Amino acid sequence: MKYIFVTGGVVSSLGKGLTAAALGTLLENRGLNVALQKFDPYLNLDPGTMSPYQHGEVYVLDDGAETDLDLGHYERFTHTKLSRRNNTTSGQVYQQVLDNERAGVYLGKTVQVIPHVTDEIQRRITSLAEESKADVLITEVGGTVGDIEGLPFLEAIREFAHEAGSHNVCFLHVTYVPFIKAAGELKTKPTQQSVAKLREIGITPHVLVCRCEHPLNKELRQKMSVFCNVPYDAVIEEKDVDHTIYEVPLMLQRERMDDLVCRQLELHVPPANMTYWQDIIRKIVAPAHRVRIGVVGKYLSLQDAYKSVYESLIHAGAANDCAVQIELVDAEELERFGPDKSLKELGGILVPGGFGDRGIEGKIIAARFAREYRLPYFGLCLGMQIASIEFARNVLGLQKANSTEFDPETPHPVISRLEEQERVTRLGGTMRLGAQTIELKMGTRAQKLYGAFVIRERHRHRFEFNNKYRDQFEKAGFVFSGIYAQEDLVEVIELNDHPFFVASQFHPEFQSKPDSPHPLFKGFIAAAHERMHHKPL
Repeated sequence: MKYIFVTGGVVSSLGKGLTAAALGTLLENRGLNVALQKFDPYLNLDPGTMSPYQHGEVYVLDDGAETDLDLGHYERFTHTKLSRRNNTTSGQVYQQVLDNERAGVYLGKTVQVIPHVTDEIQRRITSLAEESKADVLITEVGGTVGDIEGLPFLEAIREFAHEAGSHNVCFLHVTYVPFIKAAGELKTKPTQQSVAKLREIGITPHVLVCRCEHPLNKELRQKMSVFCNVPYDAVIEEKDVDHTIYEVPLMLQRERMDDLVCRQLELHVPPANMTYWQDIIRKIVAPAHRVRIGVVGKYLSLQDAYKSVYESLIHAGAANDCAVQIELVDAEELERFGPDKSLKELGGILVPGGFGDRGIEGKIIAARFAREYRLPYFGLCLGMQIASIEFARNVLGLQKANSTEFDPETPHPVISRLEEQERVTRLGGTMRLGAQTIELKMGTRAQKLYGAFVIRERHRHRFEFNNKYRDQFEKAGFVFSGIYAQEDLVEVIELNDHPFFVASQFHPEFQSKPDSPHPLFKGFIAAAHERMHHKPL
């Protein structure tokens, strides 16, 4: 087993996860079996209870684990199989150590960060390595070198590297080389100090990945090589990409990163054949058509809040030879100013998931506009519930119909909490989570798009469609095209007399890849393109 540890310096949000995922792509295409893992130093057990403004999107895995959004990059860029073992937080580590102490595992010893916390971190590396049976395990350490909460993780990987042997471990440090506009030059000092901090801990990087907005010249590379004690050819330029994040693997290949890693790890494998990846980029960068999609949400100021949704739209656009121009539509703005200005020129409307009542009425306005003006509509999780509430109010005439999440006293709770959820008092990890089997009704749009009658999709919610209203909805033309048969829960809804009006209780965005777009997203973009280019409002 070979191990790659990815650390970061200078500032956060440098793209360590994307770099790790891109490296995984290159190594997979050299014939290696790759596993990826994320260490997050925060004390939360997982990001499930965090606001999207704090942490961005919560990415849900098949086994129901609520994880860091970087695991979405891992799944989109590679074929690695992820579970809750692939994302470890400080909270999980400390909880396990304290559970061990209560159980007497440490035989009366004083429990300390070293060795007990660092040993638990190392155990999680080795157990995943054994379970995955991969050739290479890439472990990303979240946060920034110098953060107090990250020190146990850095100490753990230093100790681990000592035991594993010099040619079984590669340290890759992602840093930032800022451009000072007033001086008109790039500055290497932050990188030097970041690496110096890392070396104080006892880790010297084998590869230095320099995030920058302008190219690194030979002089700058030589300077960082000398002061950071990294070989000249191991100073890698990672510029902001021009068009899409899927260019990153090819950029790193041009910088020979995978060659450097394989040389350090003594991996004798052929070069990566990235022909198919180049074709993916061509479809994204130079499509024949263009479509505008309105994403109606309330976390719009943070790009990462709907990360998987945006990426899934891009994948579907490439599959339709169509560039997707994403228009961010603030749900609260719709409440104040109405839909005409924001929605009329769009090819389609997408309402993503979310929690809380802020912006709900604006999303209902968007759903009504899409239904009445025959504009393609795609709802995800909350977006399905919104479509149901809107239909109940404006087609069935059920005044003040709502979800009990937003109005516990609503006279028509068309969306309500599951009975077992009523007894839940703890917020973290208690929603309906993970992949479950769904049966699709023959001949429906969803069934035709999937080309299957049974599917598995991932969930993250507490509230469901209230089955007491199903007959009333069906008689009015509302189609329940997907059902979780085990508990008779509504999973997919659609309208027959509409160009595309489909919504799912699950989150299809968690299973879309650039080379395998999700069928619902693919169908939505096809309908939106048809709307924009052949049937304008």
